[in-house]
Order: sequence, then C-alpha cells, then structure tokens
Amino acid sequence: MNLTFQELCKKVFLLFKLLFSCWTFLYEYDYYSWQSDNFHNGRFYTKQPQCVDIPADLRLCHNVGYKKMRLPNLLDHETMLEVKHQAGSWVPLLAKRCHADTQVFLCSLFAPVCLDRPIYPCRSLCEAVRDSCAPVMETYGFPWPEMLTCDKFPIDNDLCIPMQNYFLVFSVSKVCPPCDNELKADNIMEHYCASDFVLKMKIKEVKKEKGDRKLIAAQKKKKVLKQGMLRKKDLKKLTLYIKNGANCPCSQLENLGSNFLIMGRKVDQQLLLVSIHKWDKKSKELKFAIKYMKSYQCPTYQTAY
Repeated sequence: MNLTFQELCKKVFLLFKLLFSCWTFLYEYDYYSWQSDNFHNGRFYTKQPQCVDIPADLRLCHNVGYKKMRLPNLLDHETMLEVKHQAGSWVPLLAKRCHADTQVFLCSLFAPVCLDRPIYPCRSLCEAVRDSCAPVMETYGFPWPEMLTCDKFPIDNDLCIPMQNYFLVFSVSKVCPPCDNELKADNIMEHYCASDFVLKMKIKEVKKEKGDRKLIAAQKKKKVLKQGMLRKKDLKKLTLYIKNGANCPCSQLENLGSNFLIMGRKVDQQLLLVSIHKWDKKSKELKFAIKYMKSYQCPTYQTAY
C-alpha cells in the first residue's frame, strides 16, 4: 500500500502519541505501585502529588524536622484542610509522651517528607508506638485505629522509616492519664474539645470496680460548661470511670473537699473521665480557659484520642 508523505507523517504522529500515553501510564503506575503493593487498595489520586509547606497550624507536625510534605499524604488525605482536621485529634497524645517516636510515626503518614517516592514507616516503628500508646488511648475509650494497623506497613528490611530514638526512653508516668495534666489553658482547651461534656462539680466518693476507678458525684448542683451527649438523667446520678485506673495514683482525688473541673466522654453508655483538675479560684490559667470556652469554636475533626 502506497502512502503519501502527509499520511505517513500522520501515522507516525499517532504512533508517537500512543507510545507517549503508554509511557505516561507506566510512569504513573510505577510511581504508585509501591503503595499499592503494601496497602492493596490500588488507589490512584485525582491529582498529581505535590510538595507543599507544612503550615504552622498543623500542630502535630510543624516542628517535626523538615519543612515540606507530600500532598496527598499517605492516609489518602488530598487537601490540607482534611489533613489539619484529622491530624488535630492526635495532638493531645504527644503531650502524654507515651513513646519517643510517636510524632515521627504519625507525621510520616499525615505529613510525609517530600521524596521521589512515598516512604512508609517500618512495621517495627508502628508496633513500638502502638504497644506504648494504645493503653493510654484505651483509658479514654479509643481503640488503636484500623487505618494504623501495623501489618499494613513494610517489614524492616524494606525501604521504610525505622525507629529514630532507640536509646531515648521516656519515663512513662504511672499516674492515671486523666489525672496527669498540667493546669494550663492550652491543655484545658485541648481536652475541652476532645470531651463530650465538661462540668464544675463535687465528688462524693471514689471506689474501685473491676480494675476501674469509679467516681460518684455529690448530689449538689453541678455547673454544666459543655453538655454534649450528657442527658438530664445522667446528671442526676452522675458516675464517672477512670478506665483501668483502680491502682494508678491520682493526687486530685486524695482530698474530695473542693470543686473539680471534670471533662469526660460517653462510651458505650459509660461516662469515662478524660481530665480532672481541682477548681483553683486563684489560677489565672483556669480563669482564662473558662472564659475562653464561651466563645471558642473547636475544630470539626473526628476525634481519635
């Protein structure tokens, strides 16, 4: 078959276009195949990954040690707004210092460093953080989330982020987690947003029950600072629990004569204590936080801790 010069050029152009399309597809497939192999979700993002500055209000990762992150991140968050909302729920866990690499692990997923290919945390890093921090999360009624299941991450002889602080061991406090909080306005507001309800109240009695500690409220009038899921019948006979708190110390409960700032969550019809402070009338931090509660708009993230 004889082809004119113009027809030949047209066919060459179409062949080149086809080859270019195949090359682009193979490049993108290779770009994401490492993630697909490890997570088995075969996801292709709607937009090409890009490097962006880690914003100052991404508190979980702003001081992690590098300034730019990949977006979409490794938890399938495609917008910075989504990253901020989801990452914000983990900020209080850092204050608990349950493991030296908690921030490294979480930020490797929420704000991954910009490289040519995505680098996931090693399975051993996940397991170390999980084993140290899951018991603290359980105290507040939060299980270790499925999205952080350690079996999903690569084993250590693959290319992955290993433990960073092999020799840095936090002195993990033996104090009951809800009792181990500084009376600082920032701490109070973080727990305020993580709690379903907040009360000013007196405690009548403290008991131990099946490994938990049971706080029975006095019948005196309680001041509701945030009602949330708390119902009127809950307030009448209010009983709170410190999960797995039967034997850990809580200095606030040594003297029940004062009022307390109580923050809690409702989990499976049980009221769990998130934070407790003695109501110190002289504390400027407490006064500021109580005043701030009236107008403060908590982030709309889904609380994970």
